[in-house]
Amino acid sequence: MKPRITVITLGVDDLEKALRFYRDGLGLQTPGIIGAEFEYGAVAFFDLQAGLKLALWPRKSISQDTGLPVASISPTEFTIGHNVSSKEEVDTVMLQAQNAGAIIVKPAHDTFWGGYSGYFQDPDQHLWEVVWNPAWDAPN
Repeated sequence: MKPRITVITLGVDDLEKALRFYRDGLGLQTPGIIGAEFEYGAVAFFDLQAGLKLALWPRKSISQDTGLPVASISPTEFTIGHNVSSKEEVDTVMLQAQNAGAIIVKPAHDTFWGGYSGYFQDPDQHLWEVVWNPAWDAPN
């Protein structure tokens, strides 16, 4: 398999609320909700970086599309890493997320490996790590 990940889809319980968090709170660009004319088609896409999009799709729609039942939410299933270019930027993004309604799970702090990071949860409990890694260049 060649690594060609182009969309990361997050299942949400309230698409409008999730849209407001990501668009209005975090400032991600989106054309808004599309596909609402279809029973299970309403979705919102956000451009992240070249070739990568974030999608918000109702959990019920994912269930209908896959045939799997809607299951309990577990915020520790995976994390989304948002790498930034400085400790100050970690603090800025964490504050922006908190002001948008995120729950701060772990405030920004120096890490054992020499970086600086913090964790927040979006309104649907998806876990984001905002991190500065001195060994990596943050993407523009």
